[in-house]
Amino acid sequence: MPEQHPLVQAIAPLVERLNAELVDAADARTDDVTLEWDGKPVVAVRLPSPAPAKASEKEGGVQSLLAAVAEELGGPLRDLSRHDKQQAVLLLEARGAFEYRKSAEIVAEALGVTRFTVYNYLNRAR
Repeated sequence: MPEQHPLVQAIAPLVERLNAELVDAADARTDDVTLEWDGKPVVAVRLPSPAPAKASEKEGGVQSLLAAVAEELGGPLRDLSRHDKQQAVLLLEARGAFEYRKSAEIVAEALGVTRFTVYNYLNRAR
């Protein structure tokens, strides 16, 4: 591996921080990220495998995210001001809550608003 190459030197701290690994470009797998310099492969970055989600995390899903956001915002989501409800929706979106099935309905119920209102909050932020 060309350890003295300026590209390798530049990305080494980032790769370490990501718990990734530098591998020779010739040894790269399909899921590695090959980096090129002047059109030639220099090195590949092998990212760590993500830990599988625990069954309890899958089951908790949106509900656990709702509880965390409620705690962070200081009270039951239903009792928040309109501005804080909008903030809650943004926090939930950033944490992946809307990737779950029927999440908009669940969030709307927790906030005491309609599903349409949840979508409006999301669209306003975009």
